[in-house]
Amino acid sequence: MKHIHLIAIGGAVMHQLALALHRQGNVVTGSDDEINDPAKANLAAAGILPNEPGWHSERITAKLDAVVLGMHAKGDNPELTKAKELGVPIYSFPQYVYEVSKNKKRVVVAGSHGKTTITSMIMHILRHQKLDFDYLVGAKVAGFDQSVQLTDAPIIVLEGDEYPASVIEKRPKIFFYHPHISVLSGIAWDHINVFPTYDNYCSQFEHYLKGIEAGAPLFYNSEDSEVVRIVEKSAKQLNAVPYGMPAFHYEDGTAILDTEEGAIPVSVFGRHNLLNMNAAIAVCMELGISKADCYKAIAGFTGAARRLEKLLEADGLVAYRDFAHAPSKLKATLDAVREAYPTHTLIACFELHTYSSLNEQFLKEYAHSMDAGDKAIVYFSHHALSLKGLPALSTDTVKKYFEREDLEVIDKKITLEETIAKAIQKAPNPICLLLMSSGTFDGIDWKAVSSQ
Repeated sequence: MKHIHLIAIGGAVMHQLALALHRQGNVVTGSDDEINDPAKANLAAAGILPNEPGWHSERITAKLDAVVLGMHAKGDNPELTKAKELGVPIYSFPQYVYEVSKNKKRVVVAGSHGKTTITSMIMHILRHQKLDFDYLVGAKVAGFDQSVQLTDAPIIVLEGDEYPASVIEKRPKIFFYHPHISVLSGIAWDHINVFPTYDNYCSQFEHYLKGIEAGAPLFYNSEDSEVVRIVEKSAKQLNAVPYGMPAFHYEDGTAILDTEEGAIPVSVFGRHNLLNMNAAIAVCMELGISKADCYKAIAGFTGAARRLEKLLEADGLVAYRDFAHAPSKLKATLDAVREAYPTHTLIACFELHTYSSLNEQFLKEYAHSMDAGDKAIVYFSHHALSLKGLPALSTDTVKKYFEREDLEVIDKKITLEETIAKAIQKAPNPICLLLMSSGTFDGIDWKAVSSQ
C-alpha cells in the first residue's frame, strides 16, 4: 500500500486515476482549485474528495510515496514547490501510469483521431472474450464502470494522447507509455497552442515511433497518406502492418460488414468508424483472439460516449452528438452521417470550443468542412474566447473561413436554441440533427429544443 497525492485531482482522467489507485487499496489524497461533477460526486462517493478547494502545501510531506501532477497545475503550484523541496518523487500522469504498468503488455493507440473509439473497441472485444486486462480511455464506454482500471491484469490498453504530460514535462504523453503493440490511426494538425506548425505536430509522432522497441507490431492506417509517410520515415525498426477499410454495405441505415464469416451487422456506422474497427481487430488478433471471435464481439459494440452517440429518435427525427472538433474529424463525422442517412435532411451544428478552433490563425483549416450538411450552423461563445485568453471573434470572420455562403454563425446560446428549433420545424422529414463539439454548447438541453 502506498500514499499517492494527486495535484489537480479533479481532471476528467486524473480523478479516474485517483479512483483506480484507491480501488487498489492505496491511500489517495489530492487537491484542486475547483472540482465539478462528475468528478466531484465520484470522488465523494469513494471518500477521497478534498475537504476544501485550493492548493495546500502542508498536504505534502516526506512520507508520500509519489506525487502525480495533473495537466492544468501551474509551475508555481505551492504543492509542487513543496514536493520538489522535500524530494518526493514527482510523476506526470503518463509517467505514473507507466510506473504501475511496467510488468504488463502495453497496447497504445495513438494518432490525431479515432483513439477513443479504437481503444473502446479493443476493450469491448477483450471483455467479450473474458480476458483479464486493464485500461485507460478518454470517455465513458458502455459496459465499463470507469475509464481507468488498474489491477494485476497482464495487459493494459492505453489511449495515447499527444498533448504535453505536465507543466514540468512538456513532451507528449505517448512518449512515456513504451508500447509493446501500437496503433497509428491518422494525422491531422491539432493543439496549435502547443504545436505551432503542422511539421512540428507531425514530428511528435515521428519521435514516438522511433522510440518504440525494435520488432514491436505497429498497425497503421494505410488510407492516410501522412500516416504512411511518417511510418515509412520513422518506423523502420518496427513490424509495421497496414490496415484499411473493410468491405461493407448499408441496409436501412445499418452498416453490414461483408466478411469471410458472412454478413455481420454492426451498431456503429461511418467509414472512419469501420476503419477504426479494423485497427481494433488487428490488435486483438495480435493478442491471440481469432478473427471470427473478433467479429462476433464487435457486432455488439455500441460506441463510446459522445462518439456518434444517438441522443434521441422519434417522430421523424434522429439526433446524434459527436466529439468532433478538428477539421478532419468534423468532415469524417458529417460524411458518415450523410452516408448512413442519405434521404434525411441533415442539420449540422458545430461548436468552436477548443483553443485551436477558436484561434483565427487556425480557422482557415475548416474551409468546406461543413459542406455535407443540408443546413450548417457554427456556434461559439465569447465567454469561451475569454477563458482561453484569445482575442474577440466576429460571426462574419468565422463564416469567412468555413467558405460556405449559407452557413449560419451564432454567438448567443438563446439564438442557437431558437435557430435549431426553427430549423427542425421547417425541414422536410425525415430529419437528422448532428451536434459536434468537445464542449457542451453551454449546457443546452437538446431534447427539450428538439421537442419544441
